Amino acid sequence: MSTFENKDNKNKTNIENSEQNISKGRREALKTLGTVPVLGAMAYGVYKKTKSERANRLATDIFHFQELPSPVLVTEGDVIRIGIIGAGRRGISLMRAIGFATPQNIDKLKKDAELNSQDTRYKDFLEQEDLNVKITAVCDIFDTYAERAISAGANIHREGLNGKYGEKPKRYLNYKELLVAPDVDAVIIATPDHWHAQMTMDAIKAGKHVYLEKPMSWTVPETYALRDIVRNSKVVFQLGHQNRQIETNKRGKEIIEKGLLGPITLIETSTNRNDPNGAWVYPIHADANPNTIDWKQFEGDPDRVKEYMDYMTSNGLAKYVGPEARDKFSLERFFRWRCWWDYSTGLSGDLLTHEYDAINQMMNVGIPDSATSSGGVYFFKDGRTVPDVLQTTFEYKEKDLAFLYSATQASQFKRSRKFMGHDATMEIGNSITITVDARSEKYKEQIDKGIIEPGKPFYNYTPGQKEVDAVTSATQLYFAERGLLYSYVNGKRYNTTFLHLKEWIDCIRSGEQPSCGIEEGFQEAITAHMGTRAYLEGRTMYWDAEKEEITKG
Repeated sequence: MSTFENKDNKNKTNIENSEQNISKGRREALKTLGTVPVLGAMAYGVYKKTKSERANRLATDIFHFQELPSPVLVTEGDVIRIGIIGAGRRGISLMRAIGFATPQNIDKLKKDAELNSQDTRYKDFLEQEDLNVKITAVCDIFDTYAERAISAGANIHREGLNGKYGEKPKRYLNYKELLVAPDVDAVIIATPDHWHAQMTMDAIKAGKHVYLEKPMSWTVPETYALRDIVRNSKVVFQLGHQNRQIETNKRGKEIIEKGLLGPITLIETSTNRNDPNGAWVYPIHADANPNTIDWKQFEGDPDRVKEYMDYMTSNGLAKYVGPEARDKFSLERFFRWRCWWDYSTGLSGDLLTHEYDAINQMMNVGIPDSATSSGGVYFFKDGRTVPDVLQTTFEYKEKDLAFLYSATQASQFKRSRKFMGHDATMEIGNSITITVDARSEKYKEQIDKGIIEPGKPFYNYTPGQKEVDAVTSATQLYFAERGLLYSYVNGKRYNTTFLHLKEWIDCIRSGEQPSCGIEEGFQEAITAHMGTRAYLEGRTMYWDAEKEEITKG
């Protein structure tokens, strides 16, 4: 059971002071949230006894004995009050996507637009639709990030440092305090991977709608638990795969469904990131120190850490995690947590999931029959345990299809997603190119007549602009080439993250389901875990669809 108790003296004093202002009802809600387990020692005992990943789903049977609270009913015209949990690199980007940028960011966008007439980001941001939402709460365990998010949340007029601001969101030192706040209807969770599923389940217990950054889960057991609790709730859950809003993906889906490529037998996709930023060696903030970061909350309570260690040990993976390092404050681990399995889901969870979800969006491939992986730490030998090079092959036997993912450091190459059909190959990223195969049966007549020249593109589709601005790193290049920065609706350019969050917010008001809900999220999570486990265990992992279990070859 995760209590997420804060024992740091500074934060403890602040929480005790804030408790004096909490009503009895709210204290009881917080107490309930902290004592009803989702995935804890009891569930893990079941897991060890049966040696089954799926057995951990029994943990969620607890919820069958109590009715989950219904989320606040939000109708058309009502302001949706949002809480931000995690305001780091991605969290502040998500805030900006729904209209809340820091004053400093606004001034920078203005300056960039003055220096480059082709840079329309400031104009796009000002013209972005008002989603009728309000940031009422912020929780981050790094003081500087929390203050930055508060300034963004108060910047309701989208102005710079000399502008006028609105009411500041309240800062919470503990995410569970935020979850029981009565002025929060929904939460955006953008924390490190090891907190994704746990925080989401706690949010659902508190009756909050959830937008969760990918990947969906840190471990296999909590994947089942999260799916079960979302299925048994009335919340609107959206997983953060903004590729669902990309225009080229939607056009690619139409092309595939019309059979224009012929039977597709192989899909190749890759991520090429050959610089420190691309390899997650993010800058360490000058303000960061033990007094401004709550390290104990970052790591988690001892019971939860032990549970993870037991999970890894039971699968022979103890060598990949270091419990001794958790007791030591580490700026490197705090800002570059993606480099260690203690907090990360690695390349599979961070990058492969985007590739997989785009393919699943276009072809509804679902969970693969098997996964095989290889790779290692080949270049960035900085103490990390997560590989910087990875190759994974997923097999779909009934579909006669293989999906090959390659994570390399060859940033100089543009390697788009390739859908290889019997008659033609489609390359898709921020544009679409289709090339007919010389031995195509479908297009044989056109080839013989010289209408189609095989080996050369016969169809190109590029929505909107020809170039994407602000591409300054391997990370941004990766997102730009896959259309993940911008998309176009009726010829107008939009931030894809804005479109994805808007869909979630619209669904909260309408009661409909978003495009990347819990079923899509479950498929994403299991697929990524299969790839990760295949790498860690050095063997092929299989999916038993009938039993819903990952099994070992």
